Amino acid sequence: MTAKIAFRSSFAAFTVLALVIAIALAIGSASGRENRQERGAAAADELLPPEAFASIADPAERSAAVFTEAGKVFTHPRCVNCHAEGDRPLQGDDSHPHQPWARRGADGFGAPGMRCATCHTDENFDPAGVPGAPNWHLAPTEMTWQGKSIGEICDQVKDPARNGDRTLQDLIHHAGEDPLVTWAWSPGRDRQPAPGTQTVFRDLIQAWIDDGAVCPP
Repeated sequence: MTAKIAFRSSFAAFTVLALVIAIALAIGSASGRENRQERGAAAADELLPPEAFASIADPAERSAAVFTEAGKVFTHPRCVNCHAEGDRPLQGDDSHPHQPWARRGADGFGAPGMRCATCHTDENFDPAGVPGAPNWHLAPTEMTWQGKSIGEICDQVKDPARNGDRTLQDLIHHAGEDPLVTWAWSPGRDRQPAPGTQTVFRDLIQAWIDDGAVCPP
């Protein structure tokens, strides 16, 4: 009888120990996933400066690499939502169709009777969750980035026939000083801002141009 009691006690202790180990492993695994997810999110939010590519000796290769880094901004929802495919803008971090229903209109500033400026003023209106910046409008259809590769976006960006007749030097000014571009880093409410800072983004565009404005493949 004593042996049976001792066996049962040992078995119960072993079961409890095994359960504790299993819980610890599960917590550790979950913590590891969370840490990896956090590191991944942090990497996505970062924007490396041009100096980070100085080790690339070939100017053309370096130029393409720099634009690829800048592509983190071009492909971010803060930019893609207004460079959307079709006649309806997108909104939110998940780039869902604009609500209420809005249309591009002939000039990108909305359809008659529902112009963009009806709701979007020169600044964010956080109480109602309405974003705002000067000259709020959709990008021209020639500058649709939604679903495009970084190389395709690059071709569009440097093509005067599609980029609003801008020179390469105009692009530096547009990237670094245009108020509507600036908004991407201060979008208000709980919207995720574009990666890095506008200063780094402008510097990347400058470095891309300085090295030959080469597009990634």
